[in-house]
Amino acid sequence: MLRRLFAAAFAAVALSSPPLHAVEPDAAWREVLAEARGQTVYFNAWAGSEKINAYIAWVGQRLWADHEITLRHVKIDDTATVVSRVLAEKTAGRTRDGSVDLVWINGENFAAMKRNELLYGPFTQALPNFALVDVEHKPTTVVDFTIPTDGLEAPWGMAQIVFAHDTAVVADPPRSIRSMAAWAAANPGRLTYPQPPNFVGTTFLKQALTELTHDPAALQAPPTDASFTAATAPLWAWLDAITPHLWRKGAAYPATSEAQRQLLDDGEVDLWMTFEPAGASSAIAQGLLPETVRTYVLDAGTIGNTHFVAIPFNAPHAAAAMVAANFLLSPEAQAKKLDPEGWGDFTVLAMDKLDAADRARFERLPRGVATLAPAELAPTLPEPHPDWMTRIEAEWHRRMAD
Repeated sequence: MLRRLFAAAFAAVALSSPPLHAVEPDAAWREVLAEARGQTVYFNAWAGSEKINAYIAWVGQRLWADHEITLRHVKIDDTATVVSRVLAEKTAGRTRDGSVDLVWINGENFAAMKRNELLYGPFTQALPNFALVDVEHKPTTVVDFTIPTDGLEAPWGMAQIVFAHDTAVVADPPRSIRSMAAWAAANPGRLTYPQPPNFVGTTFLKQALTELTHDPAALQAPPTDASFTAATAPLWAWLDAITPHLWRKGAAYPATSEAQRQLLDDGEVDLWMTFEPAGASSAIAQGLLPETVRTYVLDAGTIGNTHFVAIPFNAPHAAAAMVAANFLLSPEAQAKKLDPEGWGDFTVLAMDKLDAADRARFERLPRGVATLAPAELAPTLPEPHPDWMTRIEAEWHRRMAD
């Protein structure tokens, strides 16, 4: 029944023009809401940040207050474990009553779930608030690491890698990948990055690859053995040159971006990298970084993407998962997530699709003392195809960690 309902909602939304206010639920969506009431959503989401955990807890409070839906945050370290679990359930014939209702996902994990037909939907066009998403000016809301989402995951937030430094210590940080090697040699032990497969650490390698490779356009297609060898040769040469000058001479790496932020706060390193453009402002507000810390992007731009939520094909509470995904796209939830005193995660919504009251939610938020303006974040570089990510991680471990 639910599949019939959201198919009808998909058709209705697809044929309508984008509204200029919060979307009113139609009859099909009201039936989804009725089915969802009283259900429990098992939301598998990365739990490495207390501020994100607190935000998810707030979402749970709102879902219960509005819809009597219970949100259980299943705290995970690596989304790949969720993909493996759902795949194992499919292999075992568990096509109903799976263990996951909703998963925070993007990139290689979305590609793997889509390839193995592990996703429920398409469902995003059935979400009333999806009509508020800025698909025109934020194309990564419908394309995930070059892979079309095809309505199988709902956008949740925007991310772009930025670099942070304490201006009281370093006035002129390196502004290109190439100059970073010379800077590290002149400042031994003051540079590091999270150890792959940590997402930020791998993205730093992809950032370096994008700048160093002779043909960046080749990164938009799946790599062959030949194209991978040719494209990554400058990356490995650069890493060979820079690694002896890293923190602890490259013998150890911080496990996460948060661990690297702590190293910056402790004065052990001079740079921090994060996929949250407002992350430094949020950290300053929480007393986790000095007030003199500021962020910047490299002169040639930095990689940006969108992160999503998806519903596995065998989710036992798909209706409640859809209601949760729709709430995550609401102006209320998106504005709270943007607040630098909380998460500081950029919105996927289009301001010109909101009414005056909802636009005001965003306009009254402080940008944050260390947060760049949208124009200062440009240009945003595209993510490579997800197969580059998996191969880079494997080769990095072969060369650097094994």
